[in-house]
Amino acid sequence: MNLLIRTFTLAFTLIFSLCTQAQDIQKQLETARNFSRTGDFDNALLVLQKASQQMPGDLEIQKELAYIYFRAGNYKDAVPVALALADREDADVQAYQIAGNIYKGVGDPKECDKLYKKALKKFPNSGVLYFEYGELLLTQQQRNEAIKMWEKGIEVDPSYPGNYYHAGKFYYYTGSSAALTLLYGEIFVNMESYTVRTAEIKNMLLDAYKKFYLNKPEPAQGKKKSQNGFQQSVAELLWQQSALADMGVTAESLTMIRTQFILSWNETLAAKYPYKLFEHQQYLLREGMFEAYNQWLFGPVANMQKYQQWANANGKKLSDFNYYQKNRIFKMPTGQNYQ
Repeated sequence: MNLLIRTFTLAFTLIFSLCTQAQDIQKQLETARNFSRTGDFDNALLVLQKASQQMPGDLEIQKELAYIYFRAGNYKDAVPVALALADREDADVQAYQIAGNIYKGVGDPKECDKLYKKALKKFPNSGVLYFEYGELLLTQQQRNEAIKMWEKGIEVDPSYPGNYYHAGKFYYYTGSSAALTLLYGEIFVNMESYTVRTAEIKNMLLDAYKKFYLNKPEPAQGKKKSQNGFQQSVAELLWQQSALADMGVTAESLTMIRTQFILSWNETLAAKYPYKLFEHQQYLLREGMFEAYNQWLFGPVANMQKYQQWANANGKKLSDFNYYQKNRIFKMPTGQNYQ
């Protein structure tokens, strides 16, 4: 009995000690992160180095250490930590992401390329890794290879916003698909609704609609390998509403254009091409929030004075939509990229 009690006591003491140590490490990590947020990298590193001495093999500590070295611009110390992270059997997506950013920072695209290929073999469904790899390829002027990465990221991890951001910009600047510019841009701003990138993409969306109605739609230019039935259907149905743009592409005309588009889409093509973005638009239309949604998308970038006038006259509509927008999470399901 005494032996059993001693064994139990030792086990309990060991578990308690490990739990206490884990709590201490978490406290040290949070302290280091707080220093980092204020730009006090020296103090952050002091805390992390102490934590690393206590638990030299802890992955979270090593990731945070590499990240702080990176943020501080200390690539001399960051690179060895990045190399060690990439070689670990337990390296996770974030570890590869941090290591990749360090390789980008030191200007070593060859090693960075190897790193992302290794990471994607281990995590083939990681949207963030495809996003990062695409950015690397873009810096190497390999735009066509970069878009393949972003499209693959959209396919395997459709709820990660970064790939829509870059893919939408790619189609906008290359002019290769007005439909995908509009779709990816709008999906992105629904996923990431209140950032600097959001404002950038809202401006892109408005300009893309203007360009679309200034030019012939994609199907009239001949079928290209980059276009498929889904893209052509979107472009054709949008073009059918072109008369509504005769007095200009504004927040008000886009509300009418997009209302007619979604009504027609639901009648003719929704069953063939289920698409979460269009289901979202249909919901907003049914709930009486579609006008406010379009004003949120296009109003401030089209004409701030007119938007403010609309907002003053439609306070409840705007308030109801803003509450909804800030309290829901928009996600795209798998199987709806139709690429």
